[in-house]
Amino acid sequence: MVQMPRSRSTTDSEGELGVGEVFANGLCMKTTEVEAKLDEGNIEEAESSLREGLSLNFEEARALLGRLEYQRGNVEGALRVFDGIDLQAAIQRLQPSLSERLHVPRKGRSRTESLNTVSQHAASLVLEAIYLKAKSLQKLGRLTEAAHECKSVLDAVERIFHHGISNVQVDSKLQETVSQAVELLPELWKQAGCYQEAMSAYRRALLSQWNLENDCCARIQKGFAVFLLYSGVEAAPPSLAVQMDGSYVPRNNLEEAILLLMILLKKFYLGKTKWDPSVMEHLTFALSLCSQTSVLAKQLEEIMPGVFHRVDRWITLALCYSGSGQYSTSLNLLRKALHKQERPDNLMALLLAAKICSEDSVLAAEGVGYAQRAISNTQSSYHHLKGVGLRMLGLCLAKQSKASLSDSERAWLESEALKKLNEAVPFESDNFDLIFELGVQYAKHRNLNVALHYANRFIEATGGSMLKGWRLLAIILSAQQRLSEAEAVTDAALYETAKWEQGPLLRLKAKLKISESLPMDAIETFRYLLALAQAQRKSFGSHPSVHQVDDDRVNEFEVWYGLATLYSSLSHWRDAEICMGKARELKPYSVESLHAEGVKLEAHGQIQEALAAYFNALLLDPGYVPCKILIGALLLKMGSKSFPVVKSLLSDALRIEPTNRMAWYYLGMVHRNDGRIADATDCFQAASILEESEPIESFSSIL
Repeated sequence: MVQMPRSRSTTDSEGELGVGEVFANGLCMKTTEVEAKLDEGNIEEAESSLREGLSLNFEEARALLGRLEYQRGNVEGALRVFDGIDLQAAIQRLQPSLSERLHVPRKGRSRTESLNTVSQHAASLVLEAIYLKAKSLQKLGRLTEAAHECKSVLDAVERIFHHGISNVQVDSKLQETVSQAVELLPELWKQAGCYQEAMSAYRRALLSQWNLENDCCARIQKGFAVFLLYSGVEAAPPSLAVQMDGSYVPRNNLEEAILLLMILLKKFYLGKTKWDPSVMEHLTFALSLCSQTSVLAKQLEEIMPGVFHRVDRWITLALCYSGSGQYSTSLNLLRKALHKQERPDNLMALLLAAKICSEDSVLAAEGVGYAQRAISNTQSSYHHLKGVGLRMLGLCLAKQSKASLSDSERAWLESEALKKLNEAVPFESDNFDLIFELGVQYAKHRNLNVALHYANRFIEATGGSMLKGWRLLAIILSAQQRLSEAEAVTDAALYETAKWEQGPLLRLKAKLKISESLPMDAIETFRYLLALAQAQRKSFGSHPSVHQVDDDRVNEFEVWYGLATLYSSLSHWRDAEICMGKARELKPYSVESLHAEGVKLEAHGQIQEALAAYFNALLLDPGYVPCKILIGALLLKMGSKSFPVVKSLLSDALRIEPTNRMAWYYLGMVHRNDGRIADATDCFQAASILEESEPIESFSSIL
């Protein structure tokens, strides 16, 4: 029986192998004599010594000799020894006898067991020689040759084990050689720059029956996933031969990588492999690329307690839920993480909490506290994060001003918001979002020249690649009553934008046409926008993802409502009713449809019915400003008894939208009819100034 060389004092491991004694066929000999002959360059004599001392044939002796040279670190010498024998011929001689004995009937196994063991050991020795030859070529930089030699090991195993080796009792050394070759082959192809071959080697490793240990299989799966994610090589789907009916087949690199990484996580959950934190890092990257952070959150929740610190888990989950639009869940997790008994000064958690709060006027005051804590906790080495904190503080203050009941407090909050955003600029001078937000804030303050400067700066900094920059520029120009220039900017942006993403620009263009008193052109633009909206709905389905909404996908309901409003302004009531009918099919109960119905009823002299429609709209959304103004306008005509109600409605409308010129106008009418001429003059003057700088779309709609 042939046994692998081993040392009595050391254990085998690559690069540091025991070579003191060699055992084979029940015999033992010291390697001192063999090593001396190798040092003298007498390969034939060394081989002869092994053959005579251990009763080996030519191929076995040469294979053993090559292994000895490889263990001694003489890679070139090992390669010379391996080149001196026909390893493939040896495999072919071994193949018939070994494959027959591996598949003998169960009754005959006792008679052939010892012979089977001898054949397996002989095969193991020869296969290991080929594997070591591949390793030698790799160390010498001959990577393609090394890959071909390594591939020949797997080819030989497949010829010997026709049905794989998963259910066959094999020698441990033979199994070790097979596992090492399976793991090495894709790495060799990658190092040689043969990426398609590497892809095939990975799939062969995972789809064939090699009887790999869980840890070895996990390393291969992880390596393949990393290759799919970062190599830049597009993989074709697995061949039809390995696809099972009803099984999931990945469509691209990203899906296949995610599948592999999730399999690895499942193995960890079942206790089959050790925890590898890099697997979760790669999965985080992959799922973030395809905007599936909710799936990532589910994977994090399934990880057993103790793997992550609970606060780290909460913060990571908060990031995931924030990315999927579940802001309430995210904020609750951050509140737990920032509790005084946990990590109250964690910068990432504080900044994320402030960012979430900056989107909601009800939570804005809480966000101000988080942002201030973040700023106070930034050290000298975290200048960038201080800038982020100042920016979040400015956004929270701006949002908080929306909920302020006092005019003086609102003005102070708006001023402070602008001040904090400007303070963030020295820390984040290259932050495009900060430049954009400054442009919007200055525009909302009607400081249009400065706003125009920031809009142009944003477009220049981003190379015109971001749609919101063009939109902001066009809206600022429309507020300056430079409608032809705004249209030219919109047309230029449409030319540079893919048709699938033109929705917001087309909506802007339609409103520009209305402002230019070109209703038929506006209708034509709305029709084109409607076709785009319907095409997107069919493509993305009736339930778009969070990121599709964030990317300003066209809302078909808004298009129908816009058309209905336009037809109403032209007194084309039949067309307006058809459009509103289409809008109601998409959204049966909405403030917009009730608002449009009220406008139609008012135009037909049905005042009480119009008031009912407007009030119903406010029941759906108490903060809907257009209906507050229309109710105030109708009640104003009913006499002085209704003035207090009208004033309350209009004041509330101005609290929500301080720059609404119609609210200022009707409030001036209330003061005039009530005899307060000075107050009326101030209101009319405010309405006049706002009319001169009224944009075609609200500046807040861009954020």
